[in-house]
Amino acid sequence: MQQDVENLPIDIHFNKLLDWLVDRRHCKQQWQAASLIVREKINAALQDMPENDQLAKLLEGTYINYFHCVKIIDILKGTAAGEKNIFGQYSSQKMKDWNDIIRIYEKDCMFLAETAQMLMRNVTYEIPALKKQIAKCQQVQKECDKKETDYVNKAAELRKKYSNSCKELGIKGDKIKSELSALVQDLPKVFDEVAVQAQKLNGAVKYYQDFRSFLLNSTVQDSDCVPVLRYIQQKGNTTTYEWKHGCKPVHVENSRVVIDTKDEEDVVVEDGADIDWGDLNGTNEINQEAEIDFDISGITIESGGTDEAKSGLDIEVEQMGEEIDWGDIEVESSQKSSDEGTASGEEALTLLDNPAARNLFLDDLFELEAFLSQRISELSVEGNVLSSSQFQNAPAGIQVEGKQVETMATDLSAVIGQLTSVQIQHLMLIRDSPRYVERLKDTLKSTLSLADKMIFYEKETISRRHDMETEERDLIPKLDVLVKRTKEMQKQMEGEISKRYKNRPVNIMGEINTI
Repeated sequence: MQQDVENLPIDIHFNKLLDWLVDRRHCKQQWQAASLIVREKINAALQDMPENDQLAKLLEGTYINYFHCVKIIDILKGTAAGEKNIFGQYSSQKMKDWNDIIRIYEKDCMFLAETAQMLMRNVTYEIPALKKQIAKCQQVQKECDKKETDYVNKAAELRKKYSNSCKELGIKGDKIKSELSALVQDLPKVFDEVAVQAQKLNGAVKYYQDFRSFLLNSTVQDSDCVPVLRYIQQKGNTTTYEWKHGCKPVHVENSRVVIDTKDEEDVVVEDGADIDWGDLNGTNEINQEAEIDFDISGITIESGGTDEAKSGLDIEVEQMGEEIDWGDIEVESSQKSSDEGTASGEEALTLLDNPAARNLFLDDLFELEAFLSQRISELSVEGNVLSSSQFQNAPAGIQVEGKQVETMATDLSAVIGQLTSVQIQHLMLIRDSPRYVERLKDTLKSTLSLADKMIFYEKETISRRHDMETEERDLIPKLDVLVKRTKEMQKQMEGEISKRYKNRPVNIMGEINTI
C-alpha cells in the first residue's frame, strides 16, 4: 500500500506551479530580490564569454535560466577556463562568476520559483503573442493579395474608361487640348454636313405639311410647320443675321475661341478685350452726384402753347445753341448706317453654331420624328377601318406606305444622331464655353490620375505583403525555439520536483501540453 502511494503521480497545473512551490516551502515567497542579483551577474558574465559553437547555440533566442547556467559550466570545463590550480580551485574568473551564479540560484531553491514563473509567462503571454502576430501576418498577406487584385482590376477599368471617353470625343488622348482644338476647328464642316443631310428630309417635311393641312382643312401651305428646318433646307446653314433680317450681312465680326496648347491656358479673344477702363476708384472716378446746370430757367413750356410761345422757345434755343457744332451728329449717323450690315455677336454665328437657333432646329427635328413614329405605329395596325375611311378622300401626298415612312424616319434619325452624338455635344460645349476645355481635360486626367493611384496602391500593397512575409519568416523560428525551450523547462522542473518527493512521477498540466 505504501508503495502504491509513492508511485502516485503528482499533477500540478502550470498556472499554479509557483504558488504550489511556495506553499510547500520549496522556495521563499520573497525570491524576486535574489533573482534581480542573478540577472545582473548573468548579464555581466555574458560580456566575457569565449567563442564556442555550443555556447552560441545554447544562448541563441532564449531567456537564460538556472539550467542554462549549469550547461554553461559544463561546457566551460572543457575549455581553458576550466583549468584548476594546485588547490583544486578554478583559476579562471569566468568559472568563478558562473559558480557564484549557480550558488545564488540554489540558495533557498530560488531557481525553482524563477523557472516556474518563466513557464507561466511563456505559456500565458509569450507563445500566444508570437502565434497571434504570425496569424496577423498571414491575414494581412491574404488581404494584400485581394487588394492587389482589386487595384489591378480597378486600374485597368479606369484606363479603359479613359480610352472609351477619348474614343467618344474622337481623340487619342495624348494631347487633349491640342486634339480638342483641332476637332473644334472642324465643327463648321460638321454643321455644313448636317445642313446637307437635312436636304434628304424634304419628303418627310412635305409629308408632314400635307398631313397637317389635310387635318386642319386648310388649302394654304402651313408656314408654321418646322420653320427652322425648312429654312436650312432652302438656304443652308446661313448666319443668324441673315435668318433674322432676311439679307446677307455686309461684314461678319467673329469672336473666336483660341485654345492655347503651349502653356495649357485657355485664351478667349473677344471684341473690346484691350479696353482700358482706367482706375474707377482713383482720379478717373465719375462723380455721379455732380449737378449739371443747363441754364434753362428762361424757358417756359406749357401744354397746348401757342405758336407765339413756340417761336419764343425757338429763339431761346437758337440763342443758346449759337456755338453748337452739329458735325458729331452727322458722324454718329454715318457710323450707325455703316453698322447696319455688320453681323456681330450671336448674329455672326451660323444657325447651327448658335445654341438658341440650334435648339430650335432640334425641336423641329424631334417634332418631325414624333410625327413619323406615330404614323409608323398607325400604319402597322392592320384592319384599322376608322383610319382607312378617314383617309379615303385624302390627297395622294399623304397616302404613303409604311416602308416609305420608315425610310423617312431612318434618314431623320441619322441627322438627329449627328447633332446629338457625345462627340458633337462636347465640341459644341467647348465652342460655347471656352473654360469647358479645361474642365474636360481635368476630368479626363483625373481618371488617369486615379488609375495611377491604383497602381501606386498596388505597389504599396505588394511591399506590405513582402514585409509581412519577411516578418513571418523571422517569427516562426523564434516561436519554434521558445516552444522547444519551454518544453525542456517543463521536463526539467518535473525532474527537480520529483527528486524532492522520492522520484514520484510529476506532471505539469494545462495548456503547456498543447503549445
